Amino acid sequence: MEWIFLVWIARGEREDVGYHSRKEEGRRLRVKRMKRFEVLDHTADVGIIVYGEDLHSLFENAGEALFHLITDLKKVRLRTERKIEIGGKGLERLMVEWLTELLYLLDVENLLCKRFLVESVGGGGLKAKVKGEVFKEGVHVIKTGVKAVTYHHIEVRQEEKRWKAQIILDL
Repeated sequence: MEWIFLVWIARGEREDVGYHSRKEEGRRLRVKRMKRFEVLDHTADVGIIVYGEDLHSLFENAGEALFHLITDLKKVRLRTERKIEIGGKGLERLMVEWLTELLYLLDVENLLCKRFLVESVGGGGLKAKVKGEVFKEGVHVIKTGVKAVTYHHIEVRQEEKRWKAQIILDL
């Protein structure tokens, strides 16, 4: 399945971000739109609402939303890969630990993550690969310094035919 990114959001502006999935159906091409995440205004922190067709895409989109807030992803190349494994826990806790692990890679290895591939997620935990590159002065810019992922108002749930998560980040 081919995914095409539509719109980026600017810091301080609340604008939907979406993507297309293309499916060949005979001679017709059907385009399905679904937003991936949005930024929420929150007192002294920032919140994100993330969407996904399934749990895999929900967690992948959460990683992308986090790093979209941190840096300009257009300037990050796919040079380094890391594997992440988190033990089985509830979905809310798993989401916080997933994003916290991504922040750890940034804080300890200076790794700016751009591509997120969740191989498995659920009651057994999470296994994923992330790709990006090490921060380089003069090439990359840090737009927002995220200190931590909080449990404040955390939600991960299925609504109709898609998944939704709300996460508050400490700046």
